[in-house]
Amino acid sequence: MENTIKYIESKIGNFKPEIGIILGSGLGELADEYCDIAISYNDIPNFIKSTVVGHKGRLVFAEIAGKKVVMMQGRNHFYEGHTMQEITFPVKVMKKLGVKNLILTNAAGGVNESFDAGDLMLIKDHINFMGANPLVGKNDETLGERFPDMTTIYKKDLRELAKKCAADTGIKVKEGVYFANSGPSYETPAEINMARILGADAVGMSTVPEAIVANYCGLRVLGISCISNAASKTDGTALSHEEVITATNNAKEKFKKLVVAIIQSL
Repeated sequence: MENTIKYIESKIGNFKPEIGIILGSGLGELADEYCDIAISYNDIPNFIKSTVVGHKGRLVFAEIAGKKVVMMQGRNHFYEGHTMQEITFPVKVMKKLGVKNLILTNAAGGVNESFDAGDLMLIKDHINFMGANPLVGKNDETLGERFPDMTTIYKKDLRELAKKCAADTGIKVKEGVYFANSGPSYETPAEINMARILGADAVGMSTVPEAIVANYCGLRVLGISCISNAASKTDGTALSHEEVITATNNAKEKFKKLVVAIIQSL
């Protein structure tokens, strides 16, 4: 960790980020528009390379709406063969760099039948169905306690702030529970039905490990899902990653508008 922080600080100088953002599939354009300093994951000690289409794999530092922000332009996933500890390491780095609020974003399949592709959903809770927890292993007391409470990971006041920003900018948002599977295969109709019975509104393959570690580290978390598709179709058509990217591209303008408004209000 120490050599990671030293390397990043050697590149950013006196820049002290207060807000962190992890940008999901198809949502990385925000980091292209706001970019003062960009560092490839390949160059950062202990970071792993992002391999998923739509994830550039850069740590981007920028001032947005008067706030200092660090963005992960692409994340790493459990299904890529990385450990839970590896994929959540950047969250711990953000904590050490001074981040207080973390905005987690993703593209997710709609489980709630009232959701349409392109909807934005504020995450109010999650279900970890990935079969693993990133806090397994030796505990680092400098970051958090051994048995952290997970009652209020996604802070209600941040969701209320996001709702106000959405209303002020004319953007409609939904609210719901995010269900995390390991992937990389999409869910079967029976699995989607199970998720719906368990109370899920959207399903995806990320975010939950980072949310767990962020909460453990004392970061305040806001989660936003871009609903990219019906999670499992019954009309015989196949789901694809290209469909996910297309849907997020169609929603990216309102997504960027909302996130900038939230940053300005934090």
